[in-house]
Amino acid sequence: MIVDSFGFIVLFLVTLLLAVPLGGYMKRVYKHDKSFLDIISPVETWLFKICGIDQEKSMDWKQYLLALLCVQLVWILPAFILLILQGSLFLNPAHITGMEWSLALNSTISFITSTNLQHYAGESGASYLSQIGVFTFLQFVSAATSLAAGVAIVRGLTADPGTGLGNFFNDFLRSCTRILLPLSVIVAIIFMIGGVPMTFKGPDKVVTLQGDTVNVARGPVASMIPIKEMGSNGGGFFGANDAHPFENPSFKTYVVHYIIVLLLPMAFVFFIGYYLNRKKFAWMLFGVMTAGLLLLAVPIIKQEAGGNPKTERLGINQSAGNMEGKEVRFGSNYSAFYAAENVAVPAGTVVSVHDSYMPLSSVAMLVGMQIDAFFGGLGTGFINMLMYLIIAVFIGTLMIGRSPEFFGKKISTKEMQVAIIVSVLQIFVPIVLAAIACYIYMNKAGGGDSLGWLSNKGPHGFTTMLYEYVSSVAGNGSNFGGLGNNTIFWNLTTAFAMLSGRYVPIIGGLMIVGLMKEKKYIPASLGTLQTDSATFGVFLFAVIMILSVLSLFVIFMAGPITEHFSLH
Repeated sequence: MIVDSFGFIVLFLVTLLLAVPLGGYMKRVYKHDKSFLDIISPVETWLFKICGIDQEKSMDWKQYLLALLCVQLVWILPAFILLILQGSLFLNPAHITGMEWSLALNSTISFITSTNLQHYAGESGASYLSQIGVFTFLQFVSAATSLAAGVAIVRGLTADPGTGLGNFFNDFLRSCTRILLPLSVIVAIIFMIGGVPMTFKGPDKVVTLQGDTVNVARGPVASMIPIKEMGSNGGGFFGANDAHPFENPSFKTYVVHYIIVLLLPMAFVFFIGYYLNRKKFAWMLFGVMTAGLLLLAVPIIKQEAGGNPKTERLGINQSAGNMEGKEVRFGSNYSAFYAAENVAVPAGTVVSVHDSYMPLSSVAMLVGMQIDAFFGGLGTGFINMLMYLIIAVFIGTLMIGRSPEFFGKKISTKEMQVAIIVSVLQIFVPIVLAAIACYIYMNKAGGGDSLGWLSNKGPHGFTTMLYEYVSSVAGNGSNFGGLGNNTIFWNLTTAFAMLSGRYVPIIGGLMIVGLMKEKKYIPASLGTLQTDSATFGVFLFAVIMILSVLSLFVIFMAGPITEHFSLH
């Protein structure tokens, strides 16, 4: 365990060493300072010209939001049609049939919202054309949109009153061409060297040692994996995701997977410091987010390393930890470490089956997804953190007898109301949907068994259904494998959850900075609450815990905590 802990620290530090300069590069990109990729500027200018877009025009928050929604929603119909018709289109050597309409709609919304919840089975559910033209493409589009939204929020916190939030189309294109695409190409090459396939040939036939002939799926995998993780997306080419040897051939590729999942969300924190010239504030955020990540990782690793009491009572050695559903190549510790990272950053990629984790591990998973601000998604993680910042500043300044202000701008009732509404909806939506699912399950003829939803009933079954909705709202996309979720009910309700979780925080964040941008800048004084101090960081962390964890405590009692006591 000591050796593994040292490995965890090294991986985190390597990511940090890469993230700090990358944050500085992102600042140059979005401030239009000179960078080595300026050679593509003439192409970008030409694209804007033929589209009739004025890339220099700054937008207010309403114009920025409208442009963002148009670019996002315009892809729903083409992607939906392609998935339905994929069985009769080209690049389909495995002869995969078209998707059922509710599954196609769910999959389209899933990838547009950067959730990548997969109710289809990766390699057997999507043709090569769908994998490239729908899923890989939408992962770029959704990640660039998230990044642009986060940049606009940061730009809205600058001191200049009356200025706009920038130009969405410019931010969106720069996110694609200056950050996501170049990094994805580099990582794709690394993966191909590491053994990840990149081919348009159909499934290969392999004769086993027993003489059986097995069809082995393959395809253009290496081009999809980098953006699925660097963009906080998470949708795998294969159903087993990063547990599949073609997505993750070795421990070396595991290291690359870990780094690129956390890299850009961490770099965005330092981008904030560079862009606003508030590096101390960025380090305060980094400290809070790192503490939150530790709060998730330590319990999950400890629970899985301790093994399963029921399995131990059967006389099975548990020295390797709880290995049910784990990737044998990486063991329980590194599998749990990767799970913790991927619930903090809602990429949702997995090297093990979350359904097989210990009950208290699922508590940490649900908390991490619910908060979605301990680094969080690319761009959107800071939007969620902004809600907690507004609430913390409002409470903190009132405690010291001052008028609430943040970065020199007064926080009025409107900003506070928006922050509260966003925070409440992030908790309210999954709980209500889970309650509806439980009611239908319990009142359906046969007591729910006729629905075929759950392979493990009782408290675990409740956690399974709650996890599905929390994951959908958080934009995470991972799930408990014991849920039969490819039904019209689950496809439509999770689609609603994904749309809510995606756009409510973005709308709220843009509205808040839009309102603040209109206010006069007030220079800091001796009595101003110092939001870049360690003391405020501790207070902010406490506010996050109170708002999120305590709100779900009763729900945890009905699910994972009850299941935990049943094991002992």
